[in-house]
Amino acid sequence: MEACTDFLDLLDFDISLKILTYLEDPSDLVRVSSVSQSWRNFVIANGLWKQLCLRMFPQLSRVAHVIGLNKCRATEPVEAGSSHSKEWESLERNDRGYALLARACTSFIVRDCISEAISASSTDNYPEESIDNTLAALRASYWSSKGQSNPEVPERLTYKLADDFCVITEINIRPFQAYFQRGEPIYSAKDVRFRMGHLKGPTDVGNDLLGDLSPVSADDKFIWTYTSQEFPMAQESRLQKFKLPEPVLCVGGILQIELLGRVQRQEMDGLFYTCMSYVQVMGRLLSPTFGVEILEPSGKFVLEIKNNTLVEFQPQPNIPSADQLERRFRDLQHIAYIGNILQGNVVVDMDEFEMGEEEANLS
Repeated sequence: MEACTDFLDLLDFDISLKILTYLEDPSDLVRVSSVSQSWRNFVIANGLWKQLCLRMFPQLSRVAHVIGLNKCRATEPVEAGSSHSKEWESLERNDRGYALLARACTSFIVRDCISEAISASSTDNYPEESIDNTLAALRASYWSSKGQSNPEVPERLTYKLADDFCVITEINIRPFQAYFQRGEPIYSAKDVRFRMGHLKGPTDVGNDLLGDLSPVSADDKFIWTYTSQEFPMAQESRLQKFKLPEPVLCVGGILQIELLGRVQRQEMDGLFYTCMSYVQVMGRLLSPTFGVEILEPSGKFVLEIKNNTLVEFQPQPNIPSADQLERRFRDLQHIAYIGNILQGNVVVDMDEFEMGEEEANLS
């Protein structure tokens, strides 16, 4: 034990830094910072927590500076003099802030992050078929686009997330099946793509700006900082999961779903429609531990650390699983279908209700 030495003292500085930047798990960097005061100073002085966060979330390259944590303990490194005390306080603040952020992004509970629907690029029958219907998980309702003769015309659904600062991991979408039309067609899209960003105006008047949005002007109000790849969508009436290749840090709390291409023509008018019955955005909300202030017109933002410890939202109560949602959707479709039959809105071929030999045996 007497022969043990500190490799940070023995190795060249660049080699030591290279070794420690290979750490990808936040818990490993926590251990490194706990080895000794000199190792902790090395982590702080070289911004290793910030480098780790930047590898996890490139969106953090737009951080102008970190504020908060004024009460964090200041520990001057051995080699630093009093003339560098303010610089060291800034380094410690960054260290603490990015350390909290890295841990929050990997430990907070995953939950549905949608707060409200903002606008759809088109709506066939408003408000009966509005975008608001896509937030009702357990109701037989849906959003429908306007009909188009060109199947390549895209549609866009824009939502406000529950937090201006959150990590998004996957988006789940259920195409609508028109159980009241002959053949029960499914109005899915060919592909789907996701964009995240923030309002162009100040965040403190965000709600006012959102209230003034129309489908035509919606895109003019936003700055998109992330655009995903295109994911193929199946023409199936089920909750389809689109997992992002890497978790995405959404700064500004705006998400847009681009529905690219149409696959189903409506028999009644011969036009192509896109219809969705449910949208779910899964991720982690980072408030109230963190806050952001977007700086216009640069697009950079201030990262505010509001608490020295991680503060998690309480889990959402009674959130149904994907299988429970599917069963509930099917039940609601059957009930709505029967209601349309009783109201005379659906012409029923009674042959469909003739019991086959196998079903008769089961009964």
